[in-house]
Amino acid sequence: MDERPPSIARMRKRHTPKQATRAQPEDGQRLLERQSLRDAITASLIVIIVFSVLWAMLSTLTNRIFPWMTLLLGIIIGLAIRRAGQGLDWRFPSLAAVATIIGAVASNIVVAAAFTARALETSTLTILRAVTSMTWPVFFDEAMTPADAAYALIGAAIAAFYANRRLSRAEFLALRKWEDERDEARED
Repeated sequence: MDERPPSIARMRKRHTPKQATRAQPEDGQRLLERQSLRDAITASLIVIIVFSVLWAMLSTLTNRIFPWMTLLLGIIIGLAIRRAGQGLDWRFPSLAAVATIIGAVASNIVVAAAFTARALETSTLTILRAVTSMTWPVFFDEAMTPADAAYALIGAAIAAFYANRRLSRAEFLALRKWEDERDEARED
């Protein structure tokens, strides 16, 4: 066999590994055990809080509200859930979509409070602490627009797209072998 190093002019072969994949069912089981819904929830809450603060700061600094920022929120939440949760099933995209919608509403509340605080010459936290049940109808009538809802839904779809873990060929094969082994055990 020829042991020369590959030519630098030749493109890397992505679909033909040099060694055969040694995927075992135990590797697939470890992939499933590594999933963590709790870590995914924690990551999404952290992203929502940090994003809300940054969005409010940017909006008050530029004196403009950017409703499309919810799309960015969807991308960030999806990637955070993918990284923290390492999920492989339907729970993680569902969590990402719900977290994005909650984050969009929460972020809009914080941005509206920041603008109200600026107009009343007080702090945003003072406005947020002063919220009552009478405040919510006014907020949803004046601050939340149909565009905000549309951006939230599109952001939720984006977050769901990015939420699941991407598997390598070996990981996918190991997971498939584990599922086949489990199905054979059920049939017996």
